[in-house]
Amino acid sequence: MQTRNKILDDLSQLMTNAMGVAQGAKTEAETAMKSLLDRWLADRDFVTREEFEAVRAMAQKAREENAALKARLDALEQK
Repeated sequence: MQTRNKILDDLSQLMTNAMGVAQGAKTEAETAMKSLLDRWLADRDFVTREEFEAVRAMAQKAREENAALKARLDALEQK
């Protein structure tokens, strides 16, 4: 009976170790995939959300300034 418990204990330990290895492999695969995706995106010159928002704000400000200048020109033409 004692031998049977030893076999089950060994089998249980083996399964626990296998799960640890599988979890480590999963983490390693996720890290590698994220690195690959980051490199791929960088190679394509995609911009970050922050850069996009900054350029968008500059464009909005330029449109507003253009509208104000057009209004001033229209006012000057009417005089």
